[in-house]
Amino acid sequence: MQAFGRIKRLVTAGADAIIVYFDGVNLDEANNACHHMLAAIDAQRNQWSWLKECVPSYDSLLVVFDMALIDSHGVYQALHTLSDTSEFAQSKGANSVNSVEGTSAVIEIPVWYGAPHASDLSVVSKKTSLSIDEIIELHTSVTYKVYAVGFAPGFAYMGDIPEAMNCARLGTPRKRVPKGAVAIADRQTAVYPSESPGGWNLLGITSFDMLLHSEEHSESRLKAGDIVKFVSITEQEYRSHYES
Repeated sequence: MQAFGRIKRLVTAGADAIIVYFDGVNLDEANNACHHMLAAIDAQRNQWSWLKECVPSYDSLLVVFDMALIDSHGVYQALHTLSDTSEFAQSKGANSVNSVEGTSAVIEIPVWYGAPHASDLSVVSKKTSLSIDEIIELHTSVTYKVYAVGFAPGFAYMGDIPEAMNCARLGTPRKRVPKGAVAIADRQTAVYPSESPGGWNLLGITSFDMLLHSEEHSESRLKAGDIVKFVSITEQEYRSHYES
């Protein structure tokens, strides 16, 4: 299939969904293209009564549709047409939804690095040849983009960590990782939203709740496209959150 715009290809995903894959010189550019398309689709929601859900990921967008109102060919044509419209072009401007340049605020996540129940800092130090202080300094030195939310409700995949911190997953995953554990794996970083198994390298722990709770349900506090910065705090500051 010939690519159009920043779209590389479209692939059917079952009877009622299409996955749109995006192109770019790197992952961040492809992810930006994904969110440009998502913003353009959001602008069409009132006209697209057949649209049920859009789920963004690293370099792809899952589009779920109502089979009673449209078929996959119709969705393909709608997406193809949208990619050539002024709405899609405008969504790629500096004020596009969730683009790095257009983000008005950085979400700060406080971390008690080296918390005894959530620390692989010595392991990461051996893997990377960095001192523990250097690991903390590097992890807090940059902002991270939320590329996708998945694995578990509220689990946000963020990147990219500084290259010097590139660290493979644990050989044997843990059976229990505490809620709020801040971790890295390969070029990514994340926060475990609840206690669960996991094989990432733990750097510390946060009191930042990755889920927003209501009487009806819980949803992820971070969305794909959000910008995050980790901030180092002391044990006392961490514990004061629960004592206040």
